[in-house]
Amino acid sequence: MSSIPDIAYTIAVWAIPVLFAITLHEAAHGWVAYKLGDPTAKQLGRISINPIRHIDPMGTIIVPMFLAMVSPFIIGWAKPVPVEMRYFKSPLLDMALVAVAGPGSNFIMACFWALFMVMMSSAMSHSTVLSFLLDMGSKGIIINVVLMVLNLLPIPPLDGGRVLAGILPKQLAIPFMQLERYGMVIILLLLVSGILGRIMWPIVQHFVRLISMMFGL
Repeated sequence: MSSIPDIAYTIAVWAIPVLFAITLHEAAHGWVAYKLGDPTAKQLGRISINPIRHIDPMGTIIVPMFLAMVSPFIIGWAKPVPVEMRYFKSPLLDMALVAVAGPGSNFIMACFWALFMVMMSSAMSHSTVLSFLLDMGSKGIIINVVLMVLNLLPIPPLDGGRVLAGILPKQLAIPFMQLERYGMVIILLLLVSGILGRIMWPIVQHFVRLISMMFGL
């Protein structure tokens, strides 16, 4: 069983990466929706880097903290950004663009954390503080890649499901999106059965290695 100092360290090293990975993912959805004509997220103050505007107590705090202590595989979520498709000129295509913005933001953040590690290594001599910051950067890469890969799975209501709906013919997209009501049950079953991990983990490892090579880590 982990000691209290170990638990405190785990929470501390994961907290900032998880918080920003989840909240900026949602802010990216809102920003792209606004650029495509939907003012809803802006009116609600959801195009913001302030995590408080996006936090879901269960998905942003409790679940990630619990998983950080018991599992190497961490997921989480923020309050979904409301999107009104009626504002879009091409509803299904524009919704796909809004959807892909979330995983896209996670890839950018993973690269940011890699750059952060490079900069810290250059600016600081070896110390406990540097070790902590490098560990935080490593966690930042991992959580963002995990969220990117998870959200690109073609299962509504995940972003990948919305992207697929955007490129399918309309007569297929509409019935496909009706699967959204069962989406979370499907995801939960895949997670509990271990299938989700077996699907995702090789892809996650590939992207982590790719980003590490890009930045010379």
